[in-house]
Amino acid sequence: MTISQLFNAANIFVLPFWVLMILLPNWKVTRQIMSSYLPFVLLAGAYLYLFINSITPENAQALSNPQLADIARFFADETAAATGWIHFLVMDLFVGRWIYWEGQKTGVWTIHSLALCLFAGPMGLLSHILTYWIVKTFFPKFQHNETVTGEEKAAS
Repeated sequence: MTISQLFNAANIFVLPFWVLMILLPNWKVTRQIMSSYLPFVLLAGAYLYLFINSITPENAQALSNPQLADIARFFADETAAATGWIHFLVMDLFVGRWIYWEGQKTGVWTIHSLALCLFAGPMGLLSHILTYWIVKTFFPKFQHNETVTGEEKAAS
């Protein structure tokens, strides 16, 4: 599999998880799938493979004391860029999963935060934190969602 094919496969791989969390958050199947760490293991495996193939002694030296110019040169390489992108995919999905489970646990609306997280992870995280704060501050009697089982809470 080429770097380009691995990049494309990783992009496609994450989409069903986002679709389930955003469009079918309360479906039993979504909860079962999102309780698993397997998607992260697979993506992290792809990341590790690319990471190992993108590190040279020169890159390792530059990354040990990173300067912006060194980082820019590092990501100019296709393998390094794919490594960085898969890093984003893994971490954004992981944060999205956390937002999803927090929404399931508290009943706070998460669709907007998950959509933002899909395209810009930190913005989705900030959105969820602000949404939760607004709900907690201005709607203190907001009824928490009690449909999440103890097993699902443990998985989050």
